[in-house]
Order: sequence, then C-alpha cells, then structure tokens
Amino acid sequence: MITFLIRAAIFLVSAFVGLVAADLILPGFSLHWDDWWGILLAVVIFAVLQSVLAPWLLRVTRRHAEALIGGIGLISTFVALLIAVLIPAAGIGIDGPVAWIIGTLIVWLVTALASWLLPPLFLKRRVAERRGS
Repeated sequence: MITFLIRAAIFLVSAFVGLVAADLILPGFSLHWDDWWGILLAVVIFAVLQSVLAPWLLRVTRRHAEALIGGIGLISTFVALLIAVLIPAAGIGIDGPVAWIIGTLIVWLVTALASWLLPPLFLKRRVAERRGS
C-alpha cells in the first residue's frame, strides 16, 4: 500500500513538473499562479486523466489502429490537457495551435522523464527498508 501511495505521489509530482516546464518554456501555455487551488486541481485532473486514458487508448488503438500505438502517450497527454483546460476551475490555459502542439510535447516528455527518473530515488529506499526488516 505504501508503494502504491509513493507511486501516486511520484505521478502527481511528475505531472506538476511537466506542467510547470511547459509554463516556463512556452508562451501561450500558462498556469494561473495567483490561484494555487486551480493549479492543484489542474495537476490532479491531468494526472488522473493521464493514468486512465493511456491504458484505455492503448486497448482501443490495439484493436482499431495499431499504427498509432507508439503515440499513445502523446495522445493521452493531449486529451488530458484538453479536458483540464475545459474545466473552468482548473488553473491552466493554452492559447493557439502551436502552444497546444509544443505544450503537449513538453508535458509528455518531462512527465515521462520524471516518471522514469523519480521512482528509483524513492522506491529504492523503500525496498532497502523492507529487505532490512
């Protein structure tokens, strides 16, 4: 159970890092920093949607369009961003087609890297604790 919570926290942190990176790098992609609750909501919405959409889209594309399987991460990132932007209380805004395309790439890349690099830092310690006890 603890490992599941650590993984969920890592996924939330990676979503936050991805959204902040896009906000810092890309004009037209903005987090509304004056509303911390909105940013928290945007991160949670994005992370939950991303974790639900990716496996679902994988199943759908495997059944109907196998050529798209390699782009599942990008597609689920785009759809999760789209839904997060459509929710008025979420503190995120994306203006223009370039911001949508490049923003999706930045968020996907940073989130993927963070999801890959962060678990060994936190879970290695947890595994060592379990082996020691």
